[in-house]
Amino acid sequence: MVFSPLHDDWTVEAVTGPVSDAVAGRRVPATVPGQVHTDLLAAGLITDPFDGDAESAQQWIGDTSWRFSTTFTWHDDGSARHDLVAEGLDTVAVVELNGRVVARTENQHRSYRVDVREALVEGRNVLTVTFAAPVAEAEARVALHGALPHVNHHPFNMLRKQASSFGWDWGVDVAGAGIWRPIGLDSWSGVRIASVRPLVGVDGAPQATGTTGTTGTTGTTGTLDARVALEWDGVTTGEHSVAVEVTSPEGDRVADASVVVAAGTADAALELVVPDARLWWPVGHGDQPLYGVRVTATPADDGAGGGAPDATTASWASRVGFRTVRVDTTPDADGTPFVVLVNERVVQVRGANWIPDHAFVTEIDRDRYRRRVADATEANMNLLRVWGGGIYESDDFYDACDEAGVLVWQDFLFACAAYAEEDWLAVEVEAEAREAITRLSPHPSLVIWNGNNENIWGFVDWGWKAELQGRTWGDGYYRDLLPRLVAELDGTRAYSPGSPFSFGDPVASDDEVHPNDHRHGTMHIWDVWNRRDYTAYREYPARFVSEFGFQGPPAWSTLVGSVHDEPLDPYGHQMLVHQKAEEGNLKLERGMQGHLPAPATIEDWHWATQLNQAAAIRFGIEHFRSLAPLNTGTIVWQLNDDWPVTSWAAVDFDEHRKPLWFALRDCYAPRLATIQPRGDSLAVVLLNDVDDAWAGDVVLRRTTFAGDVLDEVVVPGAVGSRGSVELAVPSALVDALDPVAELLVAVLPGFGSGRAVWDAAEVVDQRLDPDPVATEVARDGDAWLVTVTARSYARDVTLLVDVLDPQATVDRGLVTLLAGQSATFRVEGAVDVEPQALVGRGVLRHANGLLLAVAP
Repeated sequence: MVFSPLHDDWTVEAVTGPVSDAVAGRRVPATVPGQVHTDLLAAGLITDPFDGDAESAQQWIGDTSWRFSTTFTWHDDGSARHDLVAEGLDTVAVVELNGRVVARTENQHRSYRVDVREALVEGRNVLTVTFAAPVAEAEARVALHGALPHVNHHPFNMLRKQASSFGWDWGVDVAGAGIWRPIGLDSWSGVRIASVRPLVGVDGAPQATGTTGTTGTTGTTGTLDARVALEWDGVTTGEHSVAVEVTSPEGDRVADASVVVAAGTADAALELVVPDARLWWPVGHGDQPLYGVRVTATPADDGAGGGAPDATTASWASRVGFRTVRVDTTPDADGTPFVVLVNERVVQVRGANWIPDHAFVTEIDRDRYRRRVADATEANMNLLRVWGGGIYESDDFYDACDEAGVLVWQDFLFACAAYAEEDWLAVEVEAEAREAITRLSPHPSLVIWNGNNENIWGFVDWGWKAELQGRTWGDGYYRDLLPRLVAELDGTRAYSPGSPFSFGDPVASDDEVHPNDHRHGTMHIWDVWNRRDYTAYREYPARFVSEFGFQGPPAWSTLVGSVHDEPLDPYGHQMLVHQKAEEGNLKLERGMQGHLPAPATIEDWHWATQLNQAAAIRFGIEHFRSLAPLNTGTIVWQLNDDWPVTSWAAVDFDEHRKPLWFALRDCYAPRLATIQPRGDSLAVVLLNDVDDAWAGDVVLRRTTFAGDVLDEVVVPGAVGSRGSVELAVPSALVDALDPVAELLVAVLPGFGSGRAVWDAAEVVDQRLDPDPVATEVARDGDAWLVTVTARSYARDVTLLVDVLDPQATVDRGLVTLLAGQSATFRVEGAVDVEPQALVGRGVLRHANGLLLAVAP
C-alpha cells in the first residue's frame, strides 16, 4: 500500500473572469497545498493582500476561475487500485486526469477519493483541477435556488466553503481557490482501512489525590470500542485479520484484540479493556496521558492459501485519552444550566472563541497552532470554541489541545445564515459531517459538537421568517441530521443544537423559550458592544455565556505595519479598511465615554481603546464568574485574528498579546478575588477553581490614592475545593468611601493575586496623579528588567514594547499598583534599544497618563 503525494511542479492560470493584465495568459508556479492568493503573491503579481487597501484592488481574484495543473510520472506497480485522493479542494472544481473528467467537487470541508486506474497512463500524466470563481458561483446559486438570509455582503451560505473567507466583521474578503490540503495517488490491493473511530469509555470512579490539583485514576478501567471501516478492491474470497493494539503513554503495550473478517466485510468492531487506565483531564484538573492506538488489516493465511491474492497490510495510528464527558442541562429552580462535566467532575469553563488563525489557512503550520494554544493556556483558559464560520481545523490543532488539556467545543460549519436543506446542499452537509465526526473522534480534547452559530437566534429575531416564507433554513440539520450523526458515529460526546441555545423549542411557538434567554443554556451578549455601556454586563445573571466581546486595535507595530494613512487617524481610509465592524470606531468612542478621558493623539487613542477593551472584558468576566455556581462558564470573543485588524481578539495577527490578553490571564486565574455589588453594598467574592480549600483573614482597607489607610476591618474567609463564597463588606466602609479619591482594598494573603481592588469611580472621574510612578531599568543577560514603583495609585501599568521593536515581548501587563508598591517587567527581544526608551511615554503606559490631556 503506497501513497504518493502529488505536490510538485504545479502551475496556476486564470481561465475566465476579470483578470489583471499582469496575470492574463500566464502560468504561475503554484504551491500545493496552497491557495491562489499566496501563489500570486509569491510570483510578485499582487501586493500583500493584507496591506493598506489591497483588499478592494484584489476582489477580481474571487470573480475569476482558476486552473491548477501538474504533470507526474507513473508506472503500474501491480496494485489492484490506484485512487486519486484529494483531502481538500477549495471549492467547486472539475478534476481531470489526462483530459478525462474523474471528479466534480463541491465542498471545501471534505475529502474526495476516486479510482483513476482507467485514466492513468504509463509514463507522463497530466492532472488539472479547475475551480469555479467562488463569488460568481455563489451568486449563480442564488439565481438558481433563491436567496437565503445571511450576514455580510456575499452569499457564502450557498457554498460549502469557509464562510469567513468571503469577509466578516473582523475578516478580510479573500475568497479564492486552491488545493488546500494534500493530494496524491493511493495504490493498494486487497483491503484498505477507510476510517477508524476509537471511541473511549471509563468504568469506575476517579479518585482525588494529593493537594496540588492533580486527580488520580485509581480503580478506573478504560474501554476502547474501535469501529473500523474497510474498503475492498473487489476481491470476494479470502480473509483478513483486523487487529487493534493500545500502548501506554510510555509505549508499553497494555491491550490488544483482533478479529478475522471475510473479504467484502464493510465494518469491524473490536472492544478492548485497559486496566488501571490513567484518565485524561482538562488543564488544572489533572494530567493528560495519551495512549497510542494502532489498527492493522493483514491477510489471514488459513494454511491453504486462503489469504486475499496480492493483498498488502493496511495500518492506521492515532492517540486517545480515556475520559468521559457530558453536558448537564437538567432544569433547575433558576432555569436551565449548561454544565460541562469531564470524568463526572464539573469544569468551570474559562474559554475563548477560535477563528482560523490566518485568512489563508494553508499558512498555518503546527508550530503556529501550538503558539496559539499556549496563548490560551498561559491566559488560564481551559476551552476553545472552534466557531462555525471557519474550518474543521488540522489535526495539529486538536493534537496541541489534547496535549495541553484544552477542551474543544467544535461547531459544525454553519454561521449567521439560513442554509437550504434540499438535496443540492444536504448531500454535501451529511458527507462533510460524517467525515469530520469520524476524523476528529480520537481527540480527547473535543468534548462538544455544536450545530451552528446564531442561526436559530437569527430565525427567531433577525427577520428571517418573513424573508424565508416557509422555505427550509437549516433547522432540520441542527435538530435532526447532526444529532443523529453524532449519536451514530460518536456517542461519547455532547451535542448542542446551536449557540446560543436555551434547550427548549424556540422555533415551534412564540410561547417557547427564546434561544438567547440568559436563564437557560448558552447565550451571546452583543448588545453591550453594539449599543450599551459595558457596565450592562451586570444586568445578565447568565448561566453560560458562549459569546461576548469588546473591540480594540492590534498592537501598534501590527497596526502601522499594514495601515499607512498620513497622518494616521482612526477614520483614515486604510484604517477603516482594517476595521470591519459596522460603525466600529464610533462604537469604540462610545464605549470609552464615562470611563476614560477623550484621547488627544492617535497614540493615546490606540492605548485608550486597547485599555477600554481590556477593562470591558475584565468587568464582564469578573461579574459572570462571581455568579458561580449559577454561572458555569464564559467563552470570550475572540482569542485570535486572521489578518491585521481592529477586532475583538486578545492576540493579534502578528502574535502580539494585547492588553486584553493580560486582563484575561488575571480574571481567568483559577483563584480569583473580586469585589462586586450585592444589594446596597459590596461583597468580596472568592472563586476557588482548584482542589485545595483556602481559609484565612481578609483585610478590608479604605485608603487614599497616596496610600493612607483611613479604616480597616478584618473578616474571616474560607472557601472550599472548586467552590465560591461571598463575604459581605461592612456598610460603614462602603458608605464612607470618597469615590474620586479613595479605594477599597481587600488583602487575602495566599489566595490568588493576594488582593482585590474596588474603584468606586471611573478613571475619568478619579483625582489620579497623571504621573504616578518612578522607574528603573537594568540589564539581565539579553533581557531588560523594568521596575516600576508607584508614588501614588497607578492603574493598569503596561509596557507597549512592540513600539520599539516588533519582536519585543513583555511578561506582564495591566498591573495596578497601590502607593509604595513595585512591579518588575521582563522585556525580551529588544536588544538594541536605549534603556530610557523602555520607560518613555509612548511605551510605559497607564490609565493615569490619559489624564494628562485634560489635567488643569
